[in-house]
Amino acid sequence: MTANETPGRSWPHAIGIGLLVAIVTAAAMLALTAAGVSPFPKPPSLAFAETLFDRSLPLPVGLLFHTAYVTFWSALYLRFWPHRSLGAAFALAAGLWVVILVVFFPIVGWGLAGATVSPKLIPASFVPHLLFGLLLWGGDRCLPASSPRTPNQA
Repeated sequence: MTANETPGRSWPHAIGIGLLVAIVTAAAMLALTAAGVSPFPKPPSLAFAETLFDRSLPLPVGLLFHTAYVTFWSALYLRFWPHRSLGAAFALAAGLWVVILVVFFPIVGWGLAGATVSPKLIPASFVPHLLFGLLLWGGDRCLPASSPRTPNQA
């Protein structure tokens, strides 16, 4: 590897996996909300977007915020993290979970760790982050890193 190379995937592959992880985690969260088991007053990404723009917004705006956030962190991990493993993916997921508890929840008015809404937000916010780590690791392990090279590309 030369000094200009990074240890991870190309930008297109990293972004593609990030988008896949964002779509699957959003689908899981929407399914739990539709089933009535989610304790969130609204999706955290939608609550953040509404706080940022200081007005009510439709769900697709929240989904765009979720997609951008998940894709950003996934791409950074897949592109620059030198030793990608299940433990490393879970470490990133755990770090982002702490950020949602101590930064995002207070910003949207739910208090530290969602305390002003319900203590159920703590485990409820952990589950999608756990899924994020698992999907990130699985996407990195299972999806091809690059196209097969033909003899003319050498």
